[in-house]
Amino acid sequence: MSINTLPERLTGFRAYLDGSIDMKGTVDIELPKFENMKETVKGAGMAGEYDSPTLGHFGAMQVGITWRTIEKNVVSLMRQQAQRLDLRGGFQDYDSGTGGYVIRPVKIVVQGIPVSTELGKFEVGATSGSKSTLEVLYIKISIAGNVVVELDKLNYICIIDGVDYLKDIRKALGL
Repeated sequence: MSINTLPERLTGFRAYLDGSIDMKGTVDIELPKFENMKETVKGAGMAGEYDSPTLGHFGAMQVGITWRTIEKNVVSLMRQQAQRLDLRGGFQDYDSGTGGYVIRPVKIVVQGIPVSTELGKFEVGATSGSKSTLEVLYIKISIAGNVVVELDKLNYICIIDGVDYLKDIRKALGL
């Protein structure tokens, strides 16, 4: 993104389940919150305390999928096994240097296990508001072809903005 570019919005996106099932027009996605695991540090020689993050470790993270109606994919996401979502979209940016718009591709891959399913409501003339929630074990975010985040909780991978925060831990563990 150039200095003259102003990010505006997500222009559109497609969601795929297990790499091939297109969920077009049927879902909205609530992306996970990254919250560091932390411990309070306090003791002799300190004037107070502070919360110290454990490098590369994050608390429980969930992704939510809200459905327009109850459909087969709602049930498919209840399967007691890893589920993989592939989200592909385009960010619209305004380039003040050229006076035109630029689209930056974004791709988010999430793998997780189902933790809850809400069927929603049955109301005439309304969406059901069904919701599937997955516990995130893996997430990778790429913008304009560049990986900006990759977190794999089970394989000690935590790359944020090009820095591999668990590289030394993997080495120490012999991985």
